[in-house]
Amino acid sequence: MTQAVTQASRRTSLLAAGALLAMTAGWGSTFFLIKDLLDRVPTVDFLAVRFLIAGAAMLLVAPRAIGRLSPTTRRRAVLLGSVYGVAQILQTAGLAHTPASVSGFITGLYVVATPVIAAALLRTRITAMTWAAVVLATAGLGVLTLDGFSIGYGEAITLVAAILYAFHIVGLGAWSTPADALGMSILQVLVIAGICLVAALVSGEAGVVLPDRGADWVSLVYMALVAGAAAMLAQTWAQAHLPPTRSAIIMSMEPVFAAFFAVLLGGESVTGRMLFGGLMVLTAMVVVEALPRRKIEAEVTHLAV
Repeated sequence: MTQAVTQASRRTSLLAAGALLAMTAGWGSTFFLIKDLLDRVPTVDFLAVRFLIAGAAMLLVAPRAIGRLSPTTRRRAVLLGSVYGVAQILQTAGLAHTPASVSGFITGLYVVATPVIAAALLRTRITAMTWAAVVLATAGLGVLTLDGFSIGYGEAITLVAAILYAFHIVGLGAWSTPADALGMSILQVLVIAGICLVAALVSGEAGVVLPDRGADWVSLVYMALVAGAAAMLAQTWAQAHLPPTRSAIIMSMEPVFAAFFAVLLGGESVTGRMLFGGLMVLTAMVVVEALPRRKIEAEVTHLAV
């Protein structure tokens, strides 16, 4: 009986890792689409419309999911959505003052911040092999994205965004459960949409700017439904089964997928740095997935208060 339970737990863990990897691939597929769309639509306006569409679609599919959440779970989802929404705004503002390559690397530093925050708040024990995977993933992000580096206002607020993303990952790991995943996902997306909408209204002079081309709307709807609604649901459900550090390392594959889709669909050329950096991040993910589960199960901590 114990062996059967262990095997079922292992299958669920692998399924959760697969869902998180698929979500990360979805995020990576949007980079070249966003780069093109932002030539015509302000960034915060794009975020507001994207998450409003995602939230509306999720409410349409499951209108009672939020109502089934306990008051405590609702408060937690609102907090997590607020953290994520502010991180989106800061990351976007940082991009205006920071090269995209540097921004991508600094944002990816949530891979380092996540185990530190998890150890401090959840009192989890991070193994030496897991730390090695964190270092390898971070080095791979540097090789993959960096082309010069400087420290200024843009870099500083992007680093704050990375830390907020790490808090979001740790919070989901502590508070999400399979039963609450759908309701928490919807509420988080609605909160993110609200924060981005307020930012768009405050920063704009004529309200929210909408796309005026059919192709832009197709891209926007794809990013709302696949890389927005489905991705948030996948992350919330998966993190009910995975420790935060393991989740962060899997999510560090995002720039690898971004490079892959940029080559496949965006017409970019393959470079040695791209291959080497991507291989380092992939190796880090394989290392953390290959660790015996008994060494990392202690990292999964769900808070009861």
